[in-house]
Amino acid sequence: MKLLILAANGQIAQIVEQRLLNEPAFQDIDLTLGLRNKNRLANLQKQATILEVDLTNSQEIEQAVAGQDLVFVGVVDHTSNNVITKNVIAAMKKHQVQRVIFTNILGLYNEVSGEFGRWNHEQVLSGLPAAINSDQLLAESGLQYTTLRLPWLNDRNEVKYTITTKDQPYNGVSGSRQSIADVILQIINNPDLFVNESIGIADPNTQGAKRPVY
Repeated sequence: MKLLILAANGQIAQIVEQRLLNEPAFQDIDLTLGLRNKNRLANLQKQATILEVDLTNSQEIEQAVAGQDLVFVGVVDHTSNNVITKNVIAAMKKHQVQRVIFTNILGLYNEVSGEFGRWNHEQVLSGLPAAINSDQLLAESGLQYTTLRLPWLNDRNEVKYTITTKDQPYNGVSGSRQSIADVILQIINNPDLFVNESIGIADPNTQGAKRPVY
């Protein structure tokens, strides 16, 4: 399978990349990494194709998307006109690439309850309209999309999470970057997972906390 990771220098993206390149289950993945400054991942150039891709540049995204089977976007689209989401959708449609995984935030549907939900809404409010619209653009795109609603992240070296759908209350407030990477890798391994769904991911042991758990 040909896999493109955009915003490939992000922390979660780098965990995904290291596991893809080092675990036997993913040895058949043909990996392309797109990031603004490709020198940042120069250490991977013998194992992956590395491209300079500015996510606001539609031509660069088109060139990266061509010929891929699955695209993972490792950044939340907080641009005011959702240029990143629109560029990715347009490029995928042009090159007939169907499957996309797109990073987003929790709280898109008022699905986060209690004091933490109130606090989270306050924290993300400035970027919420763009985040909501990114998810809606994907839902209306005709692509096979998965929106990942990420919790407040920590660097714990553990994989522990529960997944909720958009119609369920969000379960937890925080989660490890390792856990998010694990969900992404599960979808890469089985692209039929969570098709046309928006999933919430968090450590259920943090449910009820009033603030992020680090």
